[in-house]
Amino acid sequence: MIHFYHEDGRPLPLRVRRCDTFRCRLRGLMFRRAIAPDEGLFFTETVGGRLATAIHMCCVPFPIGVLWLDEEDRVVDKVIARPWRLYIPRAAACAYLEGPPSLVTWVEVGERLRRETTEDG
Repeated sequence: MIHFYHEDGRPLPLRVRRCDTFRCRLRGLMFRRAIAPDEGLFFTETVGGRLATAIHMCCVPFPIGVLWLDEEDRVVDKVIARPWRLYIPRAAACAYLEGPPSLVTWVEVGERLRRETTEDG
């Protein structure tokens, strides 16, 4: 499990699972009916950039909040992603966090997040 925090130490109210296996990356949130209000998936790319971190919403029938992060875990873009669309971040990123739509209200573009991995993840 990964926990994300604001720079001042306040936690983001999410249970985040790292999505680093082929199967998890391939499936993501596709074919699910919903996402829990405290659930998130975290993806990292070996090569950063705008296209490398683009996401698609094919077969995801509900909106999600997405944060794109650079190599210093600074938020470079955020969006509420709608079903059946493609999203490319406005700036180069090397990771992204998917969660409930409210995720985009919890942080601002330019804000640096801190993350910690716990024993169970």
